[in-house]
Amino acid sequence: MKLRIGFLTLLIALSASLNADDGAASIAAGGIVVMKRETRITMAKEVLQISPRKVVVDYDFRNDSDQDVTTEVAFPIPDYEVDEMQHQLSQQGFDDFRLWIEGAPASFSTEARAVLKEKDYTELLAIRHIDIQTFGHMSGLDDYPDVHKLPATQHKQLEQLGLIYRNDDQPLWHVRKKYHWQQTFPAHKTVHIRHEYTPAPGSSNSVGYGLGSNPDPAAAKEIDGFCLDAHLRENLTQIANSKDRWASYSYVDFILTTANTWKTPIEDFTLIVERPHWKNNRAEPDLADYVSFCWDGAVSKIDADHFSANTTNFVPSKELRVGFFSVEKGQH
Repeated sequence: MKLRIGFLTLLIALSASLNADDGAASIAAGGIVVMKRETRITMAKEVLQISPRKVVVDYDFRNDSDQDVTTEVAFPIPDYEVDEMQHQLSQQGFDDFRLWIEGAPASFSTEARAVLKEKDYTELLAIRHIDIQTFGHMSGLDDYPDVHKLPATQHKQLEQLGLIYRNDDQPLWHVRKKYHWQQTFPAHKTVHIRHEYTPAPGSSNSVGYGLGSNPDPAAAKEIDGFCLDAHLRENLTQIANSKDRWASYSYVDFILTTANTWKTPIEDFTLIVERPHWKNNRAEPDLADYVSFCWDGAVSKIDADHFSANTTNFVPSKELRVGFFSVEKGQH
């Protein structure tokens, strides 16, 4: 029988603050993929480490065939658009993506395309010298230098195509971005690949919206997505209704199903979740920190700050969301 686990009723004193924008939605990234499904390469091992500040993934890929396999491997970024109120451009584009192959830093190419209603406008914008992935070198609200400097006729063309907003030049295209490289997998050998990036977490100002005396249905549904166990749910509900404590949360999404572009299943999969150590300038420290996520199976404690789930012959069928809850003094 599969067991849904709301994991970790973890009460530890620490200085903490969720430094994410209130109400921001997470941007879900995942693992590396092959551009065409590659059934000759087995993911022998994957170790996924998640914290609010960093995602690290280690893979062992094994080529069981009699021939070397060279193929394009990519880290695709979810499409993003101008998002002035939530995430910075560097977060949306996962600009600090890093790659190692066999323990050595590796180079890769970056492709960014401009898409609007599934039509590609990359070449048109490039000819106009508009930087696609930064939305014309956007530097603030209503500030898109590459667009502002266009001659009137070119400016009008972009308006008519729906690529910019008439009133303030705001770019309306989506950026479809990926990091990619050519990878060779020698016959009957294993290649170790590692990548890391800073996640773009989602956040909520207070758990009271979902667990308070008059919960908002959407907020309650979001909190249900963390699979809170009964003890944690009761504790957070009491905090939500308290006059001297309040709790907020952030979360990181990871697209597990990207692994299915390789030969399935993943022979050995390990998830490691790290409890964050937040720091802030408040005089009073936070009261507690909790971590909760859904997992079909057992979860073990590695140490005070790390928790692990392991499975074999894993074929991901759904994505992963890890919630990080913080309890503080005072009511907001």
